[in-house]
Amino acid sequence: MAGASVMLTAMKMFDAHCHLQDPRLDASLGDVMQRAKAAGVSRMVCCGTTASDWRKVALLCARHSELVPAFGVHPWRVNGMSPSWFDTLTDMIASEPSATVGEIGLDYSILERDETLQEEVFCRQLQLAVALRRPAAIHCRKAWGSMMRILAGFGGLPEGFMVHSYSGSAELVAPLVKLGAYLSFSGSITRHRNTHGHAAAAAVPIDRLLIETDSPDLAPVKDGSPRTGEELNEPANLIFILRTVARLRGVQENELAERTWNNAQRLFLAGNG
Repeated sequence: MAGASVMLTAMKMFDAHCHLQDPRLDASLGDVMQRAKAAGVSRMVCCGTTASDWRKVALLCARHSELVPAFGVHPWRVNGMSPSWFDTLTDMIASEPSATVGEIGLDYSILERDETLQEEVFCRQLQLAVALRRPAAIHCRKAWGSMMRILAGFGGLPEGFMVHSYSGSAELVAPLVKLGAYLSFSGSITRHRNTHGHAAAAAVPIDRLLIETDSPDLAPVKDGSPRTGEELNEPANLIFILRTVARLRGVQENELAERTWNNAQRLFLAGNG
């Protein structure tokens, strides 16, 4: 066990997508950050989802150097936005040299949705990523046809993009990669019956593979132990996602940690340290 502990702390991992500004983590955030450090999670992309949380993301990233900021309007949040939302978003991203445009995207799985408005907001944010030469963090659920049409219309993005918590098919991996995508896997990949996700994780080229927690949601299965349904996720749990993806791909955990670290650095921090 001592050897396993040394190996765990020696690995350097990059959580490519989380939401540490979530109010559910406020009371425990100091402990969350300490546990992340102890687990070897040395970088985390903290993603905003609406104008009301962008400032909180910026403050957290200023306080914790291991956090990388991202600002965007999530497809669940497109209704009721301020008329000035786009100007505010532009200012937020322009003022943060390492900021990603995200979390943005399409979600046709929600019952009360305006697909036209989702697409409009998504396209404006993609245009911003192009104009400011920033990567994008993209959410997509049950909207793959529309997503591919829109991304193909852009011809990809000059600074690349990540599809977070990837839930598409293995067959869609190659077309997405051709457009410049990195594909990230979250706690859902640890579910034993997620054969769809397992096939996709094995199909992603190693230089386009990322891992994430999507904290505080999508808590992973921990070494076979069932989830309670009430458990809050946190970056320290990234090790369980790493282990699963390493097993699916037949590689060593430390090798996968290094490759996904390098991939995330290249996407999110090229030119920013």
